[in-house]
Amino acid sequence: MKKETGTVVVKNGQLVDGTGAPPTPDGALLIEDGLISYVGDCVALPPVPNDARVIDALGGTIMPGLIESHFHPTYFNVAALEDLDIKYPVEYVTLLAACNAKLALECGYTSARSGGSLFNIDVWLKKAIESDLVLGPRLAASGREICGAGGLMDWNPEFRKIGMEGLMLLIDGPDEARRAVRKLVKDGIEWVKTYPTGDAAAPDINDHHTLCMTFEEMNAVVQMAHNHGMKVTGHCRATEGIKNALAAGYDTLEHGTFIDDETLDMLLARDVPVVPALYFELMSIERGPEFGMSQQVIDGHQETLDGGAESARRILAAGGRLGMGGDYGFAWNPHGDYAKELSFFVNYVGLKPLEVLKCATKTGAEILGRSHELGTLEVGKLADILVVDGDVVEDIAILEDRTRFITVMQGGTSKAGRV
Repeated sequence: MKKETGTVVVKNGQLVDGTGAPPTPDGALLIEDGLISYVGDCVALPPVPNDARVIDALGGTIMPGLIESHFHPTYFNVAALEDLDIKYPVEYVTLLAACNAKLALECGYTSARSGGSLFNIDVWLKKAIESDLVLGPRLAASGREICGAGGLMDWNPEFRKIGMEGLMLLIDGPDEARRAVRKLVKDGIEWVKTYPTGDAAAPDINDHHTLCMTFEEMNAVVQMAHNHGMKVTGHCRATEGIKNALAAGYDTLEHGTFIDDETLDMLLARDVPVVPALYFELMSIERGPEFGMSQQVIDGHQETLDGGAESARRILAAGGRLGMGGDYGFAWNPHGDYAKELSFFVNYVGLKPLEVLKCATKTGAEILGRSHELGTLEVGKLADILVVDGDVVEDIAILEDRTRFITVMQGGTSKAGRV
């Protein structure tokens, strides 16, 4: 991805640097050749060349680009399980994924981590984005996911004889777990996504208190992935599944729904980030009936929402880390609504706006393993910037309105927004 050459000045707005610190009221940002060279009070802004490009923040907010830490680029209007893997041919899903990536960037998300993808579309999507062939967030790829046979993601019945190879690598035992990771090594992915536990969506067989992988399988995944320099994450709702993931050496947790005192201590001891992805649960409860969800499933989502919100509050209060993002692409939780997760964590979970913005920028970059170049407004970092017409600390819901975006920058280049 090319960096902008020359000098850009962004001024006349409050600076929210992504660290959780209070905003700088009259701030300015100096960008030189795609990198931040000054961030601070406008009064102390160094002299700039006469031909510098100047962006007026209109009294609004200058902040880091947002980071979606649980992005499913190949999900599109999913209303039933088969929509995930057999509804469309892979050629069409690839086009849909490119559209979803462009939309994410237009929504202010300059980086994202894939939470799983049909085939390894996200691997090639990342290459296309980095080669400036298509627009999208800087992407960390996950490719196909891993689940135990008969687990949450093993939904195609045996009589179909069609398998799950396009989306899911189904395993039975540590040897098959290692074999699955080796396939992903060849695919070129960075994050191995697994399913240690079930979900409210499958109440009869694999509900949110059920395990879908053994500890031995999870440990084998981690050992093989770490050997090849890859990281491991997992869909972890049940308390025992969370414990297994932490003991096995997982690098992040998706959801971390039912955390007790023991798991919280384990989490903090290893400083493992959690991506709760809870707005999806609220949408499942509110919109589930119009999509034919049973009351049993909706009740399970309510329990997941309540437990997940409490766990998220406890994690952050204890000094743990949360990332923002989650499961967009379902019919009741569509792509483009990403920033509603941020409003949800303020209005429903009760976090402070600056805390949520830190989760959506600084912690997101840490999850990506790119905190040295992304996530905060600091000298020397890439100028991945979001400039918003409005005070997002006072009203975080402004981030839901793309018409308020003055510019969305990657490496100092404006990719979306008004300018």
